[in-house]
Formats: sequence, C-alpha cells, structure tokens
Amino acid sequence: MPTRNSISASLADADYKEVRSLSRGLAVLQALNRAPGGIASTSALAQACGIHRTTVKRLLETLRADGFVRRGEKEGQYYLTFAVHSLSEGFVHDDWVEKVALPLMRAALPDLLWPCDLGALEGGFMVVRESTHRFSLLSQHRGMIGEKLPLFFTAMGRAYLAACTDQERDGLLTLLSQRDDVVGEMAREPARVDALIAQTRARGYAVNDGDWNREATTAAIAVPVVCGTKLVGGINLIFPRAAVSATELEDRYLPRLKRLAYRIGKDMQPWLQADDEAAPP
Repeated sequence: MPTRNSISASLADADYKEVRSLSRGLAVLQALNRAPGGIASTSALAQACGIHRTTVKRLLETLRADGFVRRGEKEGQYYLTFAVHSLSEGFVHDDWVEKVALPLMRAALPDLLWPCDLGALEGGFMVVRESTHRFSLLSQHRGMIGEKLPLFFTAMGRAYLAACTDQERDGLLTLLSQRDDVVGEMAREPARVDALIAQTRARGYAVNDGDWNREATTAAIAVPVVCGTKLVGGINLIFPRAAVSATELEDRYLPRLKRLAYRIGKDMQPWLQADDEAAPP
C-alpha cells in the first residue's frame, strides 16, 4: 500500500512532467549547430531530428522570434545567430568583444586612422561584431555592426577563408554553392576559390580593391584573428580606393593591423579557456 510520502513524491513528479516541445527545440538547435556553417533547410533538420517537418518549422519560427535563428537566403533555410552563445556559461563570447576587442580597437585608432571592423563567421558570411566607424573621423560608413560581408569579395572574408581548415572551407563551399547569386556561382568554381586563397596566403594578408560591387569605391585589407590555435574571426581596415598607396599599406598600416589582431587573440584567451572548461567532456 502506498505511503503518504510515496504519494506526495508521485504528485510532485506529476507537477514537473517533461516539456516535449522544449526537448524538440533543443534537438533542432543541436542539429543546426552541426550543419555546415550553422545553416540548414527545414527538411534536413526534420530528417536529422526525426521530427515532422511542420513541427520543425514551428520550432524554428519560435526560435527566430526569440532571436536564436534567422531565415536564410533560400526558402526554408535557417541559420544560427550569435544569440545562441548566450546559452553558454557566462556569456563569454559577448564579453570578449566588449571587454577585450573594443578597448584594443579604440586604442589603435590613432595609429590606424582609418576605421576597422571585427567580424566572425555566421551563416556563411562574416558578420561585423564590433567596429570603430563610429569613432573615426575618416569613416564613410555608419551602423556597421551586424553587417554581413560575403566571404569571396571582401578582405575580411578572404582572410578567414585563407586561415580556416580545409574541412571548414569545404563545408562553407558546400553551403554557399546552394545559392543562386554571384556567391553561389563562385562557390561552384573551386579552382577560382583555390586561386584566391593561394594569392592571399602568398601575400600574407587579404585585400579587397573594390571587388564587392555594393562597395565598389571602397578598399580594405584584413588579417585573421586567432586565439591560440583557434580561428575566431577576422579584422579589417577600410578606406576609399586610391586613398592609400600599396607601399603605405604594407609599411605602415599592415604591421599595426597585425599587432591589433594578435593582441585581441592573445587577450581573449581567458574567455576562450573559460568557455572550453564550461563545455561538457
């Protein structure tokens, strides 16, 4: 015969039944995180999770309303946003941008003169996380934070491609080749991509001399940002075309930009280490 304590325990358990929709939502997030570039179609996620496509679509729209995913360029695609990092211990990813990168970028502005952007990979693009455009008197842009920079046509994107692993690059090309624009066209021509990467590596830094049609009057140089052995993003220097000579770029600005990238990567190590220690074994 059940005792009073056992009945009370059963009633307590009944009050905290498993929330199936939450479990499914987390499963979708995990599947999206495993997808190349953090982007996948509703159908692919449904197959990966063993959940009906309509349910996955409803979960994705809920996650989108809460800011954790965004719709991709193609119908039915979704990709992760930086908001998912807030689910990890201590909000470390946002912390290092605000507490490490921004102070260093502002301190370097008097030497660099021209504005710079710090970006990280998101959904097959480099997304600007921090910028000194709002502090630079020479800036011709505003509101750069959150801007999506294509990998093939911008200095920051090229710097990242040249620095990432072959496995990550293959995943990015597979992802981007599904697009029906100039980005997708480029991704479907691996020989062109290989040549671009080889040129960037041989030069030692990435260049964009008006190659992005949307910013045809703008040039930039960029280098990757590495913390230990981990590639975390890229940083660029932006200026009008023909405003800075090639000699001045290499002799004056490039060494200072490289030092800034090195300092950011070095000083963010405690944040990255804390994040690794918080991750499950």
